[in-house]
Amino acid sequence: MDTYFAPPERVSVEELEIEIEIVSKNPVMSGLLYSINGLIAILDEHRQIVALNDSFLKMLGIADPSEALGLRHGEALQCIHADDEPAGCCTTKFCSSCGAAIAIVSSMEQNKPSEKICALSANRGDKITDMALLVKSHPINVDKRRFLLIFLQDITLQQQMAALERTFFHDVNNMLSMLLGASELLVAEDPSKLAKTIHQASLRLHREIAIQQCLIQSETCNYRPMRHEITPEKILAELKAFFVNHPVARKKSIEVREGYTDILINTDFSLLSRVLCNMTINALEATEVNGVVKIWIEHEDKNLIFCVWNAQEIPQETAIRIFQRNFSTKEQAGRGIGTFSMKLFGEVILGGQVSFTTSKNEGTIFRFSHPI
Repeated sequence: MDTYFAPPERVSVEELEIEIEIVSKNPVMSGLLYSINGLIAILDEHRQIVALNDSFLKMLGIADPSEALGLRHGEALQCIHADDEPAGCCTTKFCSSCGAAIAIVSSMEQNKPSEKICALSANRGDKITDMALLVKSHPINVDKRRFLLIFLQDITLQQQMAALERTFFHDVNNMLSMLLGASELLVAEDPSKLAKTIHQASLRLHREIAIQQCLIQSETCNYRPMRHEITPEKILAELKAFFVNHPVARKKSIEVREGYTDILINTDFSLLSRVLCNMTINALEATEVNGVVKIWIEHEDKNLIFCVWNAQEIPQETAIRIFQRNFSTKEQAGRGIGTFSMKLFGEVILGGQVSFTTSKNEGTIFRFSHPI
């Protein structure tokens, strides 16, 4: 049986029943299940559930524990990818980047505790719910058999608040970085020209506050875009100016290919700029010192397609989750919101489409197709 990550094998029904009996009759394991608050499960060496506490059952919406016994964690939690492969949870192409799967397998292989954050997309009735779970896996031996104690904590709200707080200050700092750079140049250049730049930055900062409010209420976002007509030439000029003194662009170059000067696009410039800035920041962060990021526009039917290229390939395990909320390749709390916001603002509010392609030979291109 094939697997993309962990061994696919499972124990027989008879062996599973023996393991369940061993755990259920052990006073230490029973005491843990009934005395510790939170979501707790006990897995065997094949990552199958042999016991779980009432809190976990309640969270799963299961009254009879036997319905969960023998399942793997993703199957019990109704992960949307749990059935992608015949062998189930921990064997799909998504599992190599799953925090829960990594913590469990790492803990088993290294025989020591492991803790990871799991970005879970789970089926809940007729909709998909995004959750963030802190997963702690701890090996334990019972009757000369090894089991795993799994502690789950729902940190969805904490992750969202941390992400929003980080995003807010991050974006404000982006604005301030531009203002600071412009103010330093005021000493050496014509103040009237740079004053206009500062004024534009101040206006964008004002709009940014409204955009952040939309992020806080992303599930029920009622942000009303303020649309006006603007030329692609103006959009690219503003984008290029934004990164002139931006720290992420230091010792890197941005090549902007201009075109379609005779076309007008009806858009909310603040939101469009937010999408394009995130695309460009991602490209710059992936680019090495002295490297180049290329930006251009394509015209297709009734859409303008904004393209941002960099030479690096996105790893497959990252690419398949890149727009998922709460998922990030960085460890700090509050990550996993930038590419999600591109989808929220670009598709939900502006009515466009955000996509990307990536390969070793061609690099990575993020595209935002916006109706004219």
